[in-house]
This record gives sequence, C-alpha cells and structure tokens, in this order.
Amino acid sequence: MKPKISRYAIGFMIAFLTACTPGKKDQPEETVQQLLPDRTAEVTVMTLIAVDFEHELVSNGRISAQNVAELKFLTSEVISEIFVKNGSRVEKGQRIAMLDTYSLSNTVKQAKDALDRSRLEYQDVLIGQGYMLDNPDAVPPEVNELAMVKSGYSTAQTNYNMAVYNLERATLTAPISGVIANLFSKPNTLSSPSNIFCNIIDTRSLEVTFTVLENELGLIRTGDKIKVFPFSISDMVMEGRVSEINPWVDKNGMVQVKASVAYNERMVEGMNVRVSIFRSLGKQWVVPKSAVVLRTGKQVVFALENGKAIWHYVNTGLENATSYTITGETLKEGDIIITSGNINLAHESPVNVIERDGVERIDNSSNDDENGD
Repeated sequence: MKPKISRYAIGFMIAFLTACTPGKKDQPEETVQQLLPDRTAEVTVMTLIAVDFEHELVSNGRISAQNVAELKFLTSEVISEIFVKNGSRVEKGQRIAMLDTYSLSNTVKQAKDALDRSRLEYQDVLIGQGYMLDNPDAVPPEVNELAMVKSGYSTAQTNYNMAVYNLERATLTAPISGVIANLFSKPNTLSSPSNIFCNIIDTRSLEVTFTVLENELGLIRTGDKIKVFPFSISDMVMEGRVSEINPWVDKNGMVQVKASVAYNERMVEGMNVRVSIFRSLGKQWVVPKSAVVLRTGKQVVFALENGKAIWHYVNTGLENATSYTITGETLKEGDIIITSGNINLAHESPVNVIERDGVERIDNSSNDDENGD
C-alpha cells in the first residue's frame, strides 16, 4: 500500500527548495518586503559631478569690539556736566563730561606760586656758588643738581606739572570714535578715580570669539570665510574672516578662534551668536542630504537608469548644513542621482522625473530623455 503524501508536505518541500535556490549576486539584498505604490513615484534628480565642497563647522561665540576705551576721572570732584548718554555716537576728541574746576584751578595757582619761590631760591644757590645766571651752561651738572634739590625746585616743578595735568583732565574727551556704554554717573555727584566713568566701543571694528574642538583645528585656517547669526536677531546674517587662531588647547580640548566681522549698527558688545566656518576642500562628489537614505542598515543613493531607480551603496564623508561628500564603488561621473521622492523607493522601482538639476520638467509623460543620459 503506497503511503499518501499530504499537500502540506509537498508545500513544505517546495518552499524549502525555493529558499535554497541562490539569487542573483548583482542584486542588492532586501530584508523587508516592499509594497509597491499604485502609481509611479515622482522624483527630482541631479547630475553627479565633482564640485568644490565647502566644509562647514558650527560653533557658538560672542561679539566684541577690537577697540574699547575706558574713561575715568583722575581726581574726586563734583561732576558739573555730562554731554552724552549710553548709545551716543561720539567722534575722537569730542567732550564726554567735565568736573567743577574751582578747586583744581586753585591748586594750579598754588603750585605756580611754589614753583616761582623755589626758582628764586635755586638762583640764590647758584649765585652763592659764584655762577652767573646769564650763563647757565657754565654751571657743572653736579652743582646744578645740588642747587635744584636744595631749593626744592625739582619738587615744585613736578607738583606744578601734575596740577596742570589734573586740570586738563577735568574734561574727559573721547580717545577713539565709537559708541558710549556703561555710563551710570550723574551730574552733581562726586567722581571716583577708582571707577570707570564710561566705555567707548568702536563698533566699526567688531570681532567674534568662539571655540572649536581640537580635532577640528586642522580644518581651519586664517582667512577662512565665516557667517555669523545672532541668536536675538533671527533675520540677520553677517560675514567675516578668521583673523586669529590661539595655538593653545585648553583643559576641555577646545581652541579659541577670533574672526573679524563686517560692521552692522544692530550688533552690540557681548552679543551671543552662532558661527559657521566654511573652508573649501577641493573637488568632491557632493549630493544633498536628502539623496542619502538607509537600506538594510547601509547608506544608499538611487541612480536613475532606464526609468528605474537603481540603488548604490555609498560612504558619506564630510558634511555641511545641506550636503554630504560621498564615495561609491559602483557610481561614476555623470550618473543621474535621485535627490527627493526616494524615501519609499525599492531597487528597480519605476520613477517619473519632475525636476532635474533644479529645473522643473514640463513634459513628464516619458523618461526617454533620461534614458539617453
């Protein structure tokens, strides 16, 4: 009696034989069943060519002026007038504030009287030594020095010079052109020689200070282009150049960098900014980040061939805000790379090109033109 073979056993044997049959080696391995859409996917494409790639580093920094002046009074006197306020723009030599000069003027007069008396005593000493006043060159240096010390002439001259100096500095003037900041004093109050009266910030010489990681130092050079984005002003972008790299790695593995920034009236001292540093790294294959997708856990780009999406394994290298540099063993110069509409594509999925190299296609009924590429 012949044994009966159930249809379940036959089905199992067929499935086993099918699983053991080797597939084509040149086809990419898919681990997830792809449900093809009802209609052809619409994609945008670009031609793969080597272009100059600008690598981008991003850091946070702070705006400061290269020129900042600190102004203070030398004596403690009543402030009689203040001619500016915070935010005022001043030119070099312009008056900022002045003290009441009554006491300082009297000090100058007293110092002048003391100087005149000591000069007479100085002359008496020289005459006592037998020297004529009309021929001062005949007085030996050691005798002249002794006469000045004995008469107090040197001390009187120093006191007079200092009194005149203090009187002249009773009026503060701007040593540089710029904007007034940190002015908190008011008229009819005492000045303080130990405190800064105000700052003048030269906003036309701005710079940004930021840090980069030690392993990024090789990607930065003096003269590299930067862009500055203030956190508090969302619609503002400023350009600049790297001007200084401090050759010192701190304990946190960071290196300080400075860059000069173009003048903008809305920028102020101490403003926090985001900094993007750009450096050209020569010819590379560059694709938008949207062109790179993951398949079977690996990075893939799709190329357009005969109206179908053919995937290629790639390795991404450097990146900036929008693009990757890529390398791939199966890619070649001139391949047509799919840049969008590729999220749900499978190998050999039919596609319809709606835009190429940034130019919208008018007739999308056929991909014959693409096949010729």
